Amino acid sequence: MNTVNPRTLKSYSASQPWYRQPWPWLLMLGPATAIVAGLFTAYLAVVTNDGLVEDDYYKQGLTVNQRTERDHRAAELGIEAEFVLGADGGRIRVLLRSHQGVHLPEALALRIAHPTRPGFDQNVLLHLESAGVYTGSLVPLPPGRWHTTLEDDKQQWRLVGDWVTEKDSTLRGMASAKFVARANGSSDGR
Repeated sequence: MNTVNPRTLKSYSASQPWYRQPWPWLLMLGPATAIVAGLFTAYLAVVTNDGLVEDDYYKQGLTVNQRTERDHRAAELGIEAEFVLGADGGRIRVLLRSHQGVHLPEALALRIAHPTRPGFDQNVLLHLESAGVYTGSLVPLPPGRWHTTLEDDKQQWRLVGDWVTEKDSTLRGMASAKFVARANGSSDGR
């Protein structure tokens, strides 16, 4: 039967310093990894820009009612728009329709915003080309989902929507059914 002599074991461990043993290094590996990961995370937090946080969030919160009123106004006027990108992606054409007798503005403001990458956001001024047809120039959009906001030059109404450019080369925008129902006097709780 093999037995281990305690004197031999004691002399072996006493003959090597602690840093020559594998166990202390193995135990220190976990905390060392956590420290390196924490420093890397801190570096990313300082260097990168968090595009989802708005600087003036309080002011934006105060204007929610004004924006909702503009959505209602678009529904009352029966405003509908169809966005069409040019073949090269550098031109956009908007076909605007409304109820009979509604005066269409001379210019429209179009805001195209990416949900997470503010560096790609664009503000496009659209000029009246012919009856209900507006055109403007823009930087070609990378594929993805885009939030669109179309409003008149006096900011009395607006249309908002989402556009997935790789799926649709055109987007049809109108006031939501919720606002249309309220504008027509329905009070079904929607």
